Amino acid sequence: MDPPHVSERPPASSPLCHALLRNLDLFKPLSDAQLDTALRGATPCRLQAGAFAYRQGAPAAHFFVLLHGCLKVAQLTPEGEQVVVRYVNPGDMFGLACAMRQPCYPATVQAVQESVCLVWPATVWERFTASHPQLGAAALQTMGQRLQDAHVRIQELSTDEVEQRVARAILRLVQQSGQPMQDGIGIGFPITRQDIAEMTGTTLHTVSRLLSDWKQRGIVSAGRKRVVLRSPAALARLGEHAGPAVDCSACLSCRHGSPAADDAAEPSAAQALLEAGA
Repeated sequence: MDPPHVSERPPASSPLCHALLRNLDLFKPLSDAQLDTALRGATPCRLQAGAFAYRQGAPAAHFFVLLHGCLKVAQLTPEGEQVVVRYVNPGDMFGLACAMRQPCYPATVQAVQESVCLVWPATVWERFTASHPQLGAAALQTMGQRLQDAHVRIQELSTDEVEQRVARAILRLVQQSGQPMQDGIGIGFPITRQDIAEMTGTTLHTVSRLLSDWKQRGIVSAGRKRVVLRSPAALARLGEHAGPAVDCSACLSCRHGSPAADDAAEPSAAQALLEAGA
């Protein structure tokens, strides 16, 4: 598979690429000479919003580092349900199927806003990590963290009420990519209610109901592809709330019953989280 097509593609060794890389924790330990070596064989790639870096099941021909923007990682389950696995932020490595010796990409990666990444052929992976053990170690740490995150989310899917799952998902997104705004801390990229539903194993209706309730109570404000957290402490309490308690009015579940009593997460969603670690 060729890397995504981009017109007027600047060289990877350009001052712009160097400047972007120097701002990323992944590349800060490298000297200028080491950085130049790491960039050999790399191709900068610009993705417009909605464009795909690669699709699930395609040959794992490349690996990537995101320089700017945001990407959504999603997997289609055998039952035809889409699961949003995570979001890729600047400085993150992705498309690491070659590091796990997987022949195909286990998930689809799509730009949620205009994004810029570096692309290397998968055939240089072993040389790349041998020449730059810091980057190889960072890749292993990345995959380990993703596996740990997947286990946490699987536990949430198995044991938590849907309101807890949605609250925790929003808190994680704000922690990873939050941006200060006039009315609170916003998720730093466009995100739909359907995206949140696919992250948390629930339905669009349930997410809409929860966000509307939280908006009325001043916890969040939400619009088209926009979620702003106005009261982190209140949302954190909802994320920690394990179930109804005496005189508890903290959450929608306690006041109206579970917003999705029949909204149990599919087992295939948990499997998707584990499989899409690369």
